[in-house]
Amino acid sequence: MRGNIGQGFGVEIMYPGLSLTPDDSGIGPIGRIDRAQVQPGHLIGMHPHKDDEILTYIRGGEMLHRDTVGNEKRLDNTHFMMMNAGHAFQHEELMLGDNPVRALQIFLRPNAADLEPVVQFHEFPEENSVDSWRLIAGPHKAPLLVRSDVRVFDALIRNDVQLRLPITDTGRNMLLYVYSGKITLGDQVVSEGESLFLTGFDKHPTALVASDVVLFSFDPKAEVYRRGMFSGNQRQSATNPLCR
Repeated sequence: MRGNIGQGFGVEIMYPGLSLTPDDSGIGPIGRIDRAQVQPGHLIGMHPHKDDEILTYIRGGEMLHRDTVGNEKRLDNTHFMMMNAGHAFQHEELMLGDNPVRALQIFLRPNAADLEPVVQFHEFPEENSVDSWRLIAGPHKAPLLVRSDVRVFDALIRNDVQLRLPITDTGRNMLLYVYSGKITLGDQVVSEGESLFLTGFDKHPTALVASDVVLFSFDPKAEVYRRGMFSGNQRQSATNPLCR
């Protein structure tokens, strides 16, 4: 845990590639996942991002987002945001209300450097998608667009329910992250804050308790830029940052 919850802000940072690859802290287009808890009234002041595609996924509380491209928007567990940071972008976040903000900040990798900065917002009709995969972000035909070959889904899986993975294309890998609860997949048990990397899809997750999960589906051979400010490779400074 970085920061101090008692002083307003704490975050657990997960680099999904650290236990899987010798030379990349991320996996393909997934650079980093931050699990944050921020106290009401706390201000995360104006700060920069560059060459990151950033999904703000709130599970509790609400915040006010302001940025250098002119947006001021309230975010909560039905109002999500994608910051396509591109070549230059800054924003700040003020925690609103009486309850802590509990959220994921998901740093995805773009397919190229120095893209135009864009900020997108989407309101979902419900807080949760119960026993059904909900598409949140993707490269096309998604509520929030990401400039990379990755699709992000979520679901609230009820106790004892098995939910089939959303397999639409061959040659893709998946990363399953458990935000809350506990699931099994084959002989693996995945608890709150843990993730599971998948290359075969003959088994499907079953909830041991009601579980809030996030699923990433991506092409491992797709082009990604690995030197984003937050999504970039922390293991080495790549000599050829644009990798296939």
